[in-house]
Amino acid sequence: MVARPGAKDYLKSVSNDFPASIVVFLVALPLCLGISLASNAPAFSGLIAGIVGGIVVGLASRSQLSVSGPAAGLTAIVVAALLVLPTYEAFLLAVVIAGVFQILLGFLRMGIIGDYVPNAVIKGMLAAIGLILIINQFPHLLGDDSHFETDEGIGRAEGNIFTNFFNAFGHITTSALIIGAICLAFHFIWEKMVAGKKGFIRLVPAPLLIVLIGVGINSFYSSGAALSGEHLVNIPIAASAEEFFSFFSNPDWSQINNPQVWITGITIALVASLESLLSIEAIDDLDPYQRVTPTNRELKAQGLGNMVSGLIGGLPVTSVIVRSSANVNAGARTKMSAIFHGLLLLAAVAFFPVIMNLIPKAALAAILIFTGYKLAKPALFVAFYKKGLDQFLPFVITIVAILATDLLKGVIIGIGVGLFFIIRSNFRSAVFVVHDNNKYLFRLRKDVSFLNKPIIKNRLEKVPPESYVLIDASRADFIDKDIIETIEDFMIHSQLKNITVELKTNQTKEQGFSKELLESNGTPGHYTRRHDKKIVKVEAGH
Repeated sequence: MVARPGAKDYLKSVSNDFPASIVVFLVALPLCLGISLASNAPAFSGLIAGIVGGIVVGLASRSQLSVSGPAAGLTAIVVAALLVLPTYEAFLLAVVIAGVFQILLGFLRMGIIGDYVPNAVIKGMLAAIGLILIINQFPHLLGDDSHFETDEGIGRAEGNIFTNFFNAFGHITTSALIIGAICLAFHFIWEKMVAGKKGFIRLVPAPLLIVLIGVGINSFYSSGAALSGEHLVNIPIAASAEEFFSFFSNPDWSQINNPQVWITGITIALVASLESLLSIEAIDDLDPYQRVTPTNRELKAQGLGNMVSGLIGGLPVTSVIVRSSANVNAGARTKMSAIFHGLLLLAAVAFFPVIMNLIPKAALAAILIFTGYKLAKPALFVAFYKKGLDQFLPFVITIVAILATDLLKGVIIGIGVGLFFIIRSNFRSAVFVVHDNNKYLFRLRKDVSFLNKPIIKNRLEKVPPESYVLIDASRADFIDKDIIETIEDFMIHSQLKNITVELKTNQTKEQGFSKELLESNGTPGHYTRRHDKKIVKVEAGH
């Protein structure tokens, strides 16, 4: 584990963190707007959440590479809440409550939940998000901007990412296609050019160049061909400082006794916490320095972020994979990149909205598609296939499940598949049986649960008369009561088939064998059980 950076480390990393923050800012800008529109919330609410996620959560969190902001995974919850709550201000109160509840979860040390997600599922989640980005953003590259920009597959109610993807081919805008294709090609070429290079060229963020190329090409088109309206970024523009501050709003505290507000708040807290913990696990895995984020501290940081976002009119925030992975790929080293990206969002909406509104969505789509490709490289699928089916199937099934449902449901399905293979592996390795003529060895290893009972019982029943059986349980860490009972029953009734049984247990562990069955013969660690025809030997190993 790498030690937590100090003030000097943050200063030394500015040359890496600031260029990376520009990349994250350009990725976050359309997603913040798109998620607020997909949530049927005010357009500025997503930008508020992005600013808070960058600055507030960035300062409070100890994750060095994670980036927080509005998440598409919460869109359905927000839409449903706005239908049952009387006003948007009542919803903001629910967001504040969610933040308080998350802080409580942090103090209750519930951050450990994320540690139980298998690595194959985490990698599958990242690959699925990458594929969703490509599928979701490709219509914008073609010039079909009738759907919102999101990062987790949340589309309009009348369609989904697949129907939107294929329908886009019937709504191609030539100018957007040219801009998008040039920008995407440039991104891949630039990546090859700077690979392994050092110096100033390495610090120039490709997304910034892509945005400049997109704006430049669009400015050369004639007025009829130039992109405008829905094909460009659309940040609300304030004519004065007073109008700018009117974009912010406050919770309606009079709704504190409304049960729906509390239900919404707790629901947001639980889903946002799970998404954040999953994202943290994924980003820690991508961290080239392999730093580990304290998850309980992260829950508190996310809770603080939601409290602040709700207090000033923003959507709920979580740690989000797309912006975080873009941060990693851009070469960020510390959390200053996330903080800088929040400051850039604030500066853009406060001082430069007119300039931001010149950016074609096709150029931003090229950036997001490239980010998706980095998350779902074909080499990743090949690598997991080579690891074997116990790793490949949970990986692929997680991807398919997320594409078919949503992030959380897909991950839960993936965890279920992963657990199946873990149980299957333990089931196979827990019991080892070998025999030579009439001599049998039953070796119990690791954890022997009731799931192993059928195979043990079946193999013991097949032992022929006049045999010798050694049951070695000395290497087992845990033996289920059902297994102990099965072995004891076999030992007691083995005399009927004239079978000699020797049981070797671990003297240093309480393995649960019956003291009445095991009778000491006077030698430490050795026991005998007398039958009418045979002697059953029981040996306690050291």
